Amino acid sequence: MLVIGSGAREQALAWRLAASPSVSELIAAPGNPGILGIGRCLPVPADDLKGQARLAREENVDLTVVGSEVQYAAGIVDLFRKEKRLIFGPTAKAARLESSKAFAKRLMTKHRI
Repeated sequence: MLVIGSGAREQALAWRLAASPSVSELIAAPGNPGILGIGRCLPVPADDLKGQARLAREENVDLTVVGSEVQYAAGIVDLFRKEKRLIFGPTAKAARLESSKAFAKRLMTKHRI
């Protein structure tokens, strides 16, 4: 299991995921000191999407979870899918709803939400 990010959200995700009997090893990149007690932290910046994909490939990661919508908006899910890597989250196109207030407002106006 790979968790991408270094904040409190990622620490909470890592803590909960590591508790699952289905998870044999947890890696966080870049991680934080709180994650060190439950998994390995590797110095790949969260915004280095190609580096994260390379890490997932080299470590033979079964599933990746991303903590920040920034990486979703940048297309990390699209990249991982292209490389046939399993990742949880929306594509860049779908993430626009969260990452662009202007897009979200236009969409809601169009659909009378």
